[in-house]
Amino acid sequence: MPTGRPAPPTHRTLADAATAQLHEAILAGDLAAGSPLRLTDLAESLGMSMMPVREAIRRLESLGLVEVVPHKGAWVRELTLDDAHDTHEMRLLLEITAIERAAPRFTDRDTERAKAALDRHVSASQLGDQAAARQAHTDYHFAIYAAAGSRWLLRALEPVWQNSERYRFAGTRSPEAAAERHREHQAILAACMARDAVAAAEALR
Repeated sequence: MPTGRPAPPTHRTLADAATAQLHEAILAGDLAAGSPLRLTDLAESLGMSMMPVREAIRRLESLGLVEVVPHKGAWVRELTLDDAHDTHEMRLLLEITAIERAAPRFTDRDTERAKAALDRHVSASQLGDQAAARQAHTDYHFAIYAAAGSRWLLRALEPVWQNSERYRFAGTRSPEAAAERHREHQAILAACMARDAVAAAEALR
């Protein structure tokens, strides 16, 4: 369940705050797959009315993290092998397209953004701050894909990415795996800095 901590001041509305907290609870496994999302209970735990919580559930449904059936309720989507495979295939399709377009257009500013996000990811991971690590990981990849210059491609990728993160963080993690992922991230960025679309796509795969 969500912790009920006050929302950070960066959230513009209560719906933004509710979405962020429920989103993090789902990715962290605090709201496990199959968990019912009862408006009254969630509103109480978050310390807000049901209206922003209802809007948050609607937003999470649009990202594919929540299922809503009229007159039956809402719950966190189940994790399944078929869904994991489908999500992975769609990520490859969309992210390969994005990075192949981004690499030839990569600028020094894109490099700065991606490097800063990658540094935050490493620091947060070392501190055990999984929420910050997840956000930095997302920022790193989308800093690269933004260089593709297509907002529609990023919008298409977002729900697939968010669903994929559930599977990624549901798995076991080890220092060795973390070090290997960091090397992979560095290889992706190096290929983009070299504006080598072929190498960038291969490193991403």
